[in-house]
Amino acid sequence: MIYLDNSATTKPSAACVAAMERMLTEQWANPSSVHRLGIDAEACMQTARQQAAHALGAEPERVFFTSGGTEADNWAIFSAAERLGKRGRHIVTTAVEHHAVLHPMQKLAARGFEVTFLQPDAEGYISAEALGQALRPDTILVSVMMVNNETGAVMPISEMIRQTRRLSPLALFHTDAVQGFLKIPFRAKTLGADLISVSAHKIHGAKGTGALYIRPGLPLPPLIHGGGQERDFRSGTENLPGICGFGAACAEADMAREAAHMTQLRDLARSLLSGVPGLVFIGKQDAPHIVNVSLPGLRSQGIINCLQAEGIYVSAGSACSRGHRSHVLEAMRLPPAVIDGSVRISFSRENTEEDVFALRDALVRAKSTLKG
Repeated sequence: MIYLDNSATTKPSAACVAAMERMLTEQWANPSSVHRLGIDAEACMQTARQQAAHALGAEPERVFFTSGGTEADNWAIFSAAERLGKRGRHIVTTAVEHHAVLHPMQKLAARGFEVTFLQPDAEGYISAEALGQALRPDTILVSVMMVNNETGAVMPISEMIRQTRRLSPLALFHTDAVQGFLKIPFRAKTLGADLISVSAHKIHGAKGTGALYIRPGLPLPPLIHGGGQERDFRSGTENLPGICGFGAACAEADMAREAAHMTQLRDLARSLLSGVPGLVFIGKQDAPHIVNVSLPGLRSQGIINCLQAEGIYVSAGSACSRGHRSHVLEAMRLPPAVIDGSVRISFSRENTEEDVFALRDALVRAKSTLKG
């Protein structure tokens, strides 16, 4: 099996699985309990918080565990609107965000907020200057993803934050860093964002766990009310196995080495696939792990079926958009034939050069088969 759909999810690492198994079989007490078993479980959770915070470049007390990136995005957006809605009603985001951002924005628009959706260029990129032109004194929230999950475009988050601070000083800045975490170098303390969303299962952790970074001094309203867990910010008994698996995945990551390895595979893929007749590349592909290609005239599902018949797994755009034409590629105004024939290849530290050569050969065979 050659798995090249790592932007959808990564294989949980051995360290993650071991940590989760330990919490399920040995230290399974409720971390809110005040007896020794509960206190021990709480200590394990705080170790995981420190591990995640170290990977984020954040203070441990500013990292709040969630059920994943989607919840973190929803929390950041709805709570920011609740906190600042009396100061202004204008929000800026982009047309190429993940649906975990786009759908909350549409909900806020239905409640009377004015949402500006910045349009990308032909490579899926949005400049800081484009954001600056959209900012207003009554802007209360800016939400821009760090790395686009389909095109690999890396957005200029630091520059965008500086523009926001200068032109809309009342606004909070949120970035969905799910595809950037441990792939693009940044530190929460110095990036300047008020809110940062990350997810465990994109970095060899388990599904069902993520985190929201909330900058010091920001009294963000909670999204989930109840028992007061996560310092009253996010109630509900914590998913301790997932959290400890997340921490273990963060602790074992070597971002510099892994990003360099994925960059090498990305560049090799671009070089080899450029020799496939009729194939076109989509997007900037700045991120080390994403290559989006299209065989115009063919259908994505047909390409995927041919590849998986040979044990090679890729995706058609976002795994959360199956059955629908990619809103990201449509926003880039690509021809329908290019969109309909697109597949996304995404690498992890476990992939090899042999995987890329096998992909190239399989794509050639798929084209021949599908052309009939």
